[in-house]
Amino acid sequence: MFAALIIGSPKGPNSTSNALGTYLLERLKEKGVSTNKIYIQQVLTSEQGMNTLFRSVGEADIIILASPLYADSHHSGVIAAMELIHRDLKNKPGIKKQMMVAISNSGFPESSHNDPSLAISRRFALECGFEWAGGLALGGGESIGGRPLEEAGGLVRNVKKSLELAAGALARGEKLPEEAIRLMAIPLVPKWLYLLIGNIGWLWRAKKQGCRERLNRRPYRD
Repeated sequence: MFAALIIGSPKGPNSTSNALGTYLLERLKEKGVSTNKIYIQQVLTSEQGMNTLFRSVGEADIIILASPLYADSHHSGVIAAMELIHRDLKNKPGIKKQMMVAISNSGFPESSHNDPSLAISRRFALECGFEWAGGLALGGGESIGGRPLEEAGGLVRNVKKSLELAAGALARGEKLPEEAIRLMAIPLVPKWLYLLIGNIGWLWRAKKQGCRERLNRRPYRD
């Protein structure tokens, strides 16, 4: 079997999407699955890059899209790649079973914010003729901050278990188990703590940029 991981974050290797997708890819390797990784922001810049993307998708038995949430959707680069992949496959007859899964992460503490993004991924899979194997939704992805999961300690124990279960199912040609979906959706930290840390970080960045006193301005009302 061959699995192609598509990283949709503009941060590329430094992204939480890469950390999540790479951990899943490594667990698949352990089960004898050949793998490949593609960064959308890199391949969209040239015809050669796009051909590499098309070839990887066409050869894959398992297609994995790991992408962050952008305003209830994917990043524009992901949408562009989806449209190009669909156009490339439109007139090509399907010659084998291909499964697709998606991993969506957001900065909001609740994993449910990823639902629209996963719905878009599911629709894309169906339009391309892929078998939708399910989606994993992670809230509070900023807590990982692009670190490899092996370096994130106990914070990501449920995330790692989720991806391990997902790898086992995909290597057997099965859809994502409900337990994997449930484990990924468990908050990394309590909501109140996440919001507290987030607000402190927001104030720190504002002070660093010299605009903390302007945070409460309402230019369209004042």
